[in-house]
Amino acid sequence: MIQLTRCYRFPAAHVLASTALSDAENQRIFGKCANPAGHGHNYGVEISVSGPIDEQTGKIIPDELLDSIFDDTVSARYSHRMLNELPEFERLVPTAENILVVLHDALSEAVSRRSSARVTGVRVVETGRNSFEQGEIR
Repeated sequence: MIQLTRCYRFPAAHVLASTALSDAENQRIFGKCANPAGHGHNYGVEISVSGPIDEQTGKIIPDELLDSIFDDTVSARYSHRMLNELPEFERLVPTAENILVVLHDALSEAVSRRSSARVTGVRVVETGRNSFEQGEIR
């Protein structure tokens, strides 16, 4: 299987706190990340796709199409936003793990709708010490 991986970035902010918990419980579980003022990250997103190689182009998916899918699906929706304010995080704490699940689902649907490729994995890099992957892990 041949797999293409492209890397992107988007800046966003979040507060790690559950509405089901008290302020004290959120502080105990999430520490400084529960600060109501929030904090930001420059998230890295790696999208891996696989599929048939187009005989004419020799590519699984044109780079500019995957770039456009990322721009439409992720950048336009999440870049420079407070993630807690978005409907998908109304009941989900916007941890990197939950951000990954949301992005993986959205990107998988968009890639399959706009190409013959399929998403085989998505990786979200939150910090130099934290990254999370979903899909056919390498």
